[in-house]
Amino acid sequence: MLQTAIDPDWWRGAVIYQIYPRSFQDSNGDGIGDLLGIVQRLPYIASLGVDGIWISPFFTSPMKDFGYDVSDYCDVDPMFGSIADFDAVVDTAHRLGVKVMIDLVLSHTSDEHPWFQASRVSRDNDKSDWYVWADPKPDGTPPNNWLSIFGGSAWQWDTRREQYFLHNFLASQPDLNFHHMPVQDALLEATRFWLDRGVDGFRLDTINFYMADKELRDNPALPLDQRNSTIAPSVNPYNHQEHLHSKNQPENLEFLRKFRALLDEYPAATAVGEVGDAQRGLEIMGEYTRGDDLVHMCYAFELLEQKPLTAPRVAEVFARVDEVAADGWACWAYSNHDVQRHVSRWNLTPAALRLFTTMLMCLRGSVCLYQGEELGLAEAEVAFEDLQDPYGIEFWPEFKGRDGCRTPIVWEKSNQNGGFTTGTPWLPVSHDHLPRSAATQEDDPTAILHHYRRAIAFRHGHPALAKGSHSGVEALGDVVHFTRTYGDETIFCAFNLSDTPSEAMLPAGDWTMIGAELSSASLSADGKLHLGPWQPCLALKRT
Repeated sequence: MLQTAIDPDWWRGAVIYQIYPRSFQDSNGDGIGDLLGIVQRLPYIASLGVDGIWISPFFTSPMKDFGYDVSDYCDVDPMFGSIADFDAVVDTAHRLGVKVMIDLVLSHTSDEHPWFQASRVSRDNDKSDWYVWADPKPDGTPPNNWLSIFGGSAWQWDTRREQYFLHNFLASQPDLNFHHMPVQDALLEATRFWLDRGVDGFRLDTINFYMADKELRDNPALPLDQRNSTIAPSVNPYNHQEHLHSKNQPENLEFLRKFRALLDEYPAATAVGEVGDAQRGLEIMGEYTRGDDLVHMCYAFELLEQKPLTAPRVAEVFARVDEVAADGWACWAYSNHDVQRHVSRWNLTPAALRLFTTMLMCLRGSVCLYQGEELGLAEAEVAFEDLQDPYGIEFWPEFKGRDGCRTPIVWEKSNQNGGFTTGTPWLPVSHDHLPRSAATQEDDPTAILHHYRRAIAFRHGHPALAKGSHSGVEALGDVVHFTRTYGDETIFCAFNLSDTPSEAMLPAGDWTMIGAELSSASLSADGKLHLGPWQPCLALKRT
């Protein structure tokens, strides 16, 4: 039998589908999605035409931050199933031609992890330096002014050691000490464990938080006009600091080189890093993805922002990318498990949603889709008494947390739980979502689900869109336009990001209009492109 050649560059321009396992599909009626539920729905995912899946954490955890607080890096939490169930996910996905990436949370663990339980016992045991510990100031207060994203000081007092430990997130999520080499070695071994089980890559949570300043210097204040609530809600004092010393340390690059060297031992293994920084996100993305010895790709938060994604904003973002990350590789997303769904965030009409989807598939970089966005799901309303997210509970009602984007996926509308579970779901299923179920949309050729499939297929059908370079991204009024080039193929892309007609001009050359299946504009007799509201123009030139 002929062996299919492995493309080590498969990730460049790939479309990756994010699964939040708690809310994807429940296979055993306990109200929580699980790994066998993913197995059940993998044919649906493959039918979208995506290249791979990214599964949010399913490791052993007390679930205080729903799996992002790991207590065992090398096992599956029983609520999600077993190692054998994970193997079934990998085997099934690979048979369907889908790669499997998993979410590695390396910057911190749960306080129930055996490493931390040993570390807190004393200051002189073999795990004593595995976390970031510090003495109090003479007056007993924390060692510096660093703040937690989840509110309050980033330092928690521990009575056993009579020291503070660092936590950039919940107090139950102590930060590992990456300056201590045995920590790095242990995390690389945990990574190897999953590579040996057949995973194709990793999403690296909070990749720029791994290292903290060894000297624990105070962060400076951030001027009011520079504050940006992309990473934390505006009501959170975390936005009042420039996080100069608590993250983004240059020593992190050396660890990332070690991580990449490990991945390079496995054919086509890849990684995408999450860069959490409201001021320097694109710059850090460029630093971390430059060359071939760091991370393959990273995503920042520019397309996950609350502010509307206008044509000038798209041009501004990509001008900055060209300035600080031209030699790197971005991964773009409109939605994920941490932000309000983009249909609601930008108040998109069905026509606008189609246009934004088409544009995402034409941008230079790889793409992450968040489960349910292909169904056009809006943010769900979750009552305070039903909230599970500690972030939302802390800052309610000005910030309602992340539960509204994490409610279970609706597969069919014949029952109140949308086919997600036969039990009581961990978060209520939104009844507003039921008419948008996957089964309902499968039977409707005009549904957004089919537009996603067409847009993904269009990207895959044109190497210039997946792997090509781009010209400068420019805005002319409400129209953003650019060209993508790969080999002998050049594609002109223009998008009218408004609900009023606009015009554009094709560059000089022999162009053929393409993308009719995506409602692309046609060339008028006067040589101008007349773009209707929320309409793209896509044209091909061969050289």
